[in-house]
Amino acid sequence: MTKLFAKLRKSEQGATAIEYGLIAALVAVAAIGGMGAVGGSLESTFQSVSGDLDTATGGGEGGGEGGGS
Repeated sequence: MTKLFAKLRKSEQGATAIEYGLIAALVAVAAIGGMGAVGGSLESTFQSVSGDLDTATGGGEGGGEGGGS
């Protein structure tokens, strides 16, 4: 195993592979952080739209097909 690491350390391909791995990890962390921030914003937007639709349709009473007397 140590021979493999020594070989990778001397090889340019090993350094390039490690650099690409670090870049991919950085992109993944940034994407997760960005999606988390956007997700919270989207949730509040959908809650607002849902509330507006409930108000516009009479408060959501009755419940769709088959609901009512």
